[in-house]
Amino acid sequence: MAKKLVIKVTAGVDAPERCSQAFTVAAVAVASGVEVSMWLTGESAWFALPGRAAEFELPHAAPLPDLVDSILAGGTLTLCTQCAARRDIGEKDVIEGVRIAGAQVFVQEAMADGAQALVY
Repeated sequence: MAKKLVIKVTAGVDAPERCSQAFTVAAVAVASGVEVSMWLTGESAWFALPGRAAEFELPHAAPLPDLVDSILAGGTLTLCTQCAARRDIGEKDVIEGVRIAGAQVFVQEAMADGAQALVY
């Protein structure tokens, strides 16, 4: 089993099933004791803002705010620098615990020994 799971989610309300799958896998991995780094890119970038996860709805899926809370409690949640800039999102705008970092950090995490990267 990988020592670290790096998950990049590019989908948001535009592809709700793919989005929910990414958050669900990340939360389950955290609950299973796996080190998780989840990256919000593209349309998922909006979920770094307070209240946005609560607006997400998908029948028969775990509530997105609960999944976000689980990931923040035991993993790392990162908002892509360029995605944030394109949406005028700054560090003061995001949920407490969300960091903003760029591709260099993503590549470093994804290429680390024992890491497994998934992209949704």
